[in-house]
Amino acid sequence: MRRRLVLLVALSLIGAMLLTACGGGNASTGEEESDVFRVGLEAGYPPFNWTQQDDSNGAVPIDGTSEYAGGYDVEIAKRIAEGLGKELVIVKIEWDGLLPALESGKIDAIIAGMSPTAERAKAIDFTDNYYKSDLVMVVRKGSQYENATSLKDFAGAKITAQLNTFHYEVIDQIEGVIKETAMDNFPAMRVALESGMIDGYVSERPEAISAMAANENFVMVEFTDGGFETSDDDTAVAVGLKKGSPLREKINEILGQISEEERQDIMDQAIKNQPAADN
Repeated sequence: MRRRLVLLVALSLIGAMLLTACGGGNASTGEEESDVFRVGLEAGYPPFNWTQQDDSNGAVPIDGTSEYAGGYDVEIAKRIAEGLGKELVIVKIEWDGLLPALESGKIDAIIAGMSPTAERAKAIDFTDNYYKSDLVMVVRKGSQYENATSLKDFAGAKITAQLNTFHYEVIDQIEGVIKETAMDNFPAMRVALESGMIDGYVSERPEAISAMAANENFVMVEFTDGGFETSDDDTAVAVGLKKGSPLREKINEILGQISEEERQDIMDQAIKNQPAADN
């Protein structure tokens, strides 16, 4: 009798496990079926993205914190989430952790001013570009580099850029430069520039405008004679997705509905709205 009872219990457990494995009708079977769109970014790269303490100017709560994220990337993410019919969730992740977070499924997309370089495209997929800019140098006002017009003007200068970005790689194009150790983020580079630890850092034009707006001691150098050699993919930014993501086609449709004029308006507003403390 006891043996028969044990057998019935075992059969019941097996049946329950099979039902669970079949997934009942309520389980999510993929990112396209989720009602949440989880976006990863550093929240430290104004005007593309930054951290602030309230929801002013349309900022979005950062998951698991009392802080909020604002900026160009956030505005683009909001439009994508709306087009997908999903709730936007912003996840704050250090730059080096973005790709692993995407590949592990912690986030559904990277919208972080990331360039769709050939090297990154080996690991993840990218959407169409949602912004394009040129490389510039950010230097101190009044320094010998303020009126530079070409790369050769930076011979002997102490220059850096963000870790694991093509910004850092292009420094090698400057003959005679002192290539300093790459830094984790842009706030750190701004502090290093202000203190005189470095003479300049490589950036994209929107970030440089943001830096000047946040700190009157900073100047942007736009190269008119012999600037950095880059590819179109290097100077563009796109949404990063997991390989084979079903979201790619739909997101491209949504991005295609945002005109160039509107994109520039969004960027101009982001530059205007950036927190003054980001220096």
